[in-house]
Amino acid sequence: MNIVISGIGIIGGSFAKAIKKYTDHYVIGINRSRQPLEDALKCGAIDEIGSRESLQKADLMILGTFPQAAVEFVERNAELIPKSCIVMDTSGIKSEICPKLTALSEQYGFTFVGCHPMAGKEKNGFAASDADLFSGASCILVPCGADERSVEKIAALAETLGFGKIVYASAEEHDRMIAFTSQLPHVIACSYVMSPVCPKHKGFSAGSYRDVSRVAHINEKLWAELFLENKEPLLDEIQILIDNLTAVKNAVDKGNKEELEELLAKSRKVKEELGE
Repeated sequence: MNIVISGIGIIGGSFAKAIKKYTDHYVIGINRSRQPLEDALKCGAIDEIGSRESLQKADLMILGTFPQAAVEFVERNAELIPKSCIVMDTSGIKSEICPKLTALSEQYGFTFVGCHPMAGKEKNGFAASDADLFSGASCILVPCGADERSVEKIAALAETLGFGKIVYASAEEHDRMIAFTSQLPHVIACSYVMSPVCPKHKGFSAGSYRDVSRVAHINEKLWAELFLENKEPLLDEIQILIDNLTAVKNAVDKGNKEELEELLAKSRKVKEELGE
């Protein structure tokens, strides 16, 4: 296939590197700034630096940009996308953008399949991309009404690139679960390191600090967009967290050891029942 990747950051760049490492597909890179494209071409992650006209030969287009930027890119270029092309996003939010991209696909004749690779790093940009970033990770596919053949084609590519599990979900189910598994941990990490004690942690911290604070090294522009576009599910999860924190706080405040042990045991049992 001729694969056009729009956005050569950590995700788009990792797709490019993985495709070149594990397949014989031809990769064309498009990016707002030139340097990542030059770097990608130099290291063999892409075969060609593309232009707007390059979209006309795309069999598959991977959108590696922020959610709204992905929609805007397709809106600007929809008339150039072949009807035979499958367009795939990689966004961490679906309900906000899938209806728009699906409508564009119906209007212009191409196929849209939603995708969310459950992989990443604290760092961003092409320099952080990795051909094996997706190794063993889950790939969430949101078909958005696409035909079965197209969805299976994306699933097969994901498996070839090293994804360990393909998960199918609706846009609503995806966003509800991601609010808990991805967005809330970023909220927790950012809130945690804003403690005035945090700058003094060295010498007093070990694995617990690293585990909780890791994702506070955040791309604030991207995650602010993701939080706001998934507002209601995220607010629900934040409120549940506040309720649970309040229960622990109150037990500590009252000096109620029995109540505190009960709360801690409840969380331990949850993890044990999940086999984690």
